[in-house]
This record gives sequence, structure tokens and C-alpha cells, in this order.
Amino acid sequence: MEELLIGDERLDYLLAENLRIIQSPSVFSFSLDAVLLSKFAYVPIQKGNIVDLCTGNGAIPLFLSARTNASIIGVELQERLADMAKRSVGYNGLDERISIVEGDVKESPKMLGFEKYDVVTCNPPYFPAHEASEKNLKEHVAIARHEIHLTLEEAVRAASQLLKQGGKAAFVHRPGRLIDIVEAMRANRLEPKRIRFVYPKMGREANTLLIEGIKDGKPDLKIEPPLYVYDEQGEYTDEVRIMLYGTEE
Repeated sequence: MEELLIGDERLDYLLAENLRIIQSPSVFSFSLDAVLLSKFAYVPIQKGNIVDLCTGNGAIPLFLSARTNASIIGVELQERLADMAKRSVGYNGLDERISIVEGDVKESPKMLGFEKYDVVTCNPPYFPAHEASEKNLKEHVAIARHEIHLTLEEAVRAASQLLKQGGKAAFVHRPGRLIDIVEAMRANRLEPKRIRFVYPKMGREANTLLIEGIKDGKPDLKIEPPLYVYDEQGEYTDEVRIMLYGTEE
């Protein structure tokens, strides 16, 4: 166990999936957004090929591995995060199903192959690059959260290039970027088909957007029912509890 962890890293539980993941409060820890995207995205149950872009410490591939027997590749730019992801995959005995590739998302189609994949998921940086310097964030966090090395347009383009015709791409982002992401998807042959807005609680504005598109799909957008994270007592709603813990209790 000690050889597996470095510095302030810890092994946390992914309770609903009965898996463990390496995290570090000073380097990177996955957020609820990763959970939401991994539950929202379509995945083939038995076979297929999936790519998760901006994989961080590998949370989304681990979550998806509980829903599908497909092969999953996670792509991560930062060496330290990719290393954490690789060690988590190995710890859970999933090396034959999940591969972690260290590299630039923009170059992922060249690395992995064009139009070969059934599903692409992506939790991209949300915020403009200039805000990172203003907030004096640590480098790992700044790169993960801000468009320093990857813009929304670049992430969408890479996803489209990886997908087969008819393949599906799912993203999580901020509602304020809805028009940007729809425009980027359509400019890259990804027709938006499903959207779900996530709200901190009832009566509040949405703070998260989940969107899925089909490569070269026909226009027919469905808005799914809202997802509320907390109830009036400040506890997780039943739907979120099931996502996190596998039970409402």
C-alpha cells in the first residue's frame, strides 16, 4: 500500500462501484461532475471501444468499467495525473480493460486512430485561461480547470475525430457555455441529442450541463428531466445517493 501512494495521496472508495481510486488534495481529486458524466453517457454493455478525454486520475474510466465490458482508454496530458490513473487501474485489477495514455488531447486522434471509437466522454477545462493566473492556482489544478492547454472547441474536435460515424460523445460543462458547446459540436459533425441540467437544489439555477451528441446524427434534441443534487434538508437526493453509494439508504 505504501509503495502505491506518493506524498499526500490517499486511496478513496468509489462505493457504488466497489472500487478504489488514488487521489491527492494538493494535486487532483475528482469531482461530482465526473460521477454525473459517467452515469449520463451512453455506453455499450458488452463490447466496444471508449475513450475518455481529460481523464485526470482516471475516475471516469473506473466508473464506466462498472457499466460496460468495453475497452476504455483514458487520455491525460499531465504526467502526475496519468501516473495516478495508471496505478488506480492496476490496483483494481483492470489493466486488461482500461488503458491510460499520457498525451495531448488535441493529438489523441493521431495517437489512437481516427474514427475508430464508439463512445467518447470528456470533462474538459471549464474556465478561460486568464482566470488561472488571477486565482494563483497550483499548476495541476489550473491545467485541469482552465483552458490553458485545451479549449472547448479543441476538445470537441478531438472527440469527433475519434468517433465512428454514429458514435456518441458526451460532455459535462457549465450551463453558461451551452451555446458555445452546441455550436462547437455542430461545427464538428456532432449533433446534440440529449441535454440534462443539474441543479444544486430545487429553486436554484442550474450549475452543471450534461450533453450528448451523435456523429452525423439527425437533429432531434431531447431535454431530460432536471437532476437535483441536494434536497431541502441539504442531504443528497435519492438519485445522487444511488450514483454515489449504490443505494438510497
